[in-house]
Amino acid sequence: MRVIPIPCLKDNYAYLLVDAAGTGVIVDPSETAPVEAVLRAEGVELTAIWLTHHHHDHVGGVEGLCADRGALPVLGSRYDLEHGRIPRQTRGLSEGDVLRWDEHDVRVYEIPGHTLGAIAYDVAGCLFSGDTLFVAGCGRVFEGTMPMMQRSLQKLRGLEPDTRIYCGHEYTLSNLRFAQAVEPESTAIAQRAAWAAHLRDRGEPTTGAPLRDDLATNPFLRWDAPAVIARAREWGSEKSDAASVFAALRAAKDKF
Repeated sequence: MRVIPIPCLKDNYAYLLVDAAGTGVIVDPSETAPVEAVLRAEGVELTAIWLTHHHHDHVGGVEGLCADRGALPVLGSRYDLEHGRIPRQTRGLSEGDVLRWDEHDVRVYEIPGHTLGAIAYDVAGCLFSGDTLFVAGCGRVFEGTMPMMQRSLQKLRGLEPDTRIYCGHEYTLSNLRFAQAVEPESTAIAQRAAWAAHLRDRGEPTTGAPLRDDLATNPFLRWDAPAVIARAREWGSEKSDAASVFAALRAAKDKF
């Protein structure tokens, strides 16, 4: 399986998954034109669309991609299907559903918090996490609660450390600046910030990084690290439990 990040809008990514036969699936196409350009350049036949949540900057290209392709499968969460929030959606997915694509099992995780219908796709060691887990960060909590979002991240934190994170936005540099504010003495964060800056200077994406790097540098996965707990207490958390620490960090990031 090949994964091709496709920059869209200001800082979004869609992802084209290509199998050995030259057919592909697109994840979170916010625009039609950039996706069509890559499909033509790569000679790939589009066979399905997978969506992580209903926000327009993730589904804005669905109508255009479906227009001339007939009954193209459009997958998203069962919640979003029941609430009619994704255009042209043909199937609703729930936690534990397993798809088959290119001889791989595709596992689906419900990860509400950013939205109530957020899901992630885990295929061949790659996690397409939408706006729930970013490289070195996490999404804002719009529809859910802080404890809900923390539980969703805890679920993703438990995946294999070699799992590669393909998230919805190129926010890594700003996420790492916040991580340094949380743990200013962390060598791992400083090294990762230099790594991210080098890639962005070359115009390359930071997505596809292994989860193990986030376990060492992402404050939103490190709610039980003593230094992170201490910073959360400084920023107003009255307790040291995971949900309280996460909530204090997320509130601080919202204003960062």
